[in-house]
Amino acid sequence: MLTLPPTVTPRAFERLSEIGASAQGKALRIAVEGGGCSGFQYEIALDDPRDDDLRLEAQGETVVIDSVSLPFLTSAVIDFSEELIGARFVIQNPNATSSCGCGTSFSI
Repeated sequence: MLTLPPTVTPRAFERLSEIGASAQGKALRIAVEGGGCSGFQYEIALDDPRDDDLRLEAQGETVVIDSVSLPFLTSAVIDFSEELIGARFVIQNPNATSSCGCGTSFSI
């Protein structure tokens, strides 16, 4: 089975640029941790890149994923969504068999 790294949409990179992530020397970190309502949850935060991170770069901005989280995010799409309930980074993860309404918790 072919495993592909996650991709980041242009809209997500644009949002990082709007908030000045690279100007602060930061990258958007996407991590998967145990917990949440469905077994795993996403942690999304501005953070310092580390040597062992996968780096996804475009438009002068960077998204990083640590080596432990990477297998959970194979072929995922990282996007930015603006809706009536608020604006946030979202992850469309084909590996998740279910998720909960909060949008940050999922199971595999």
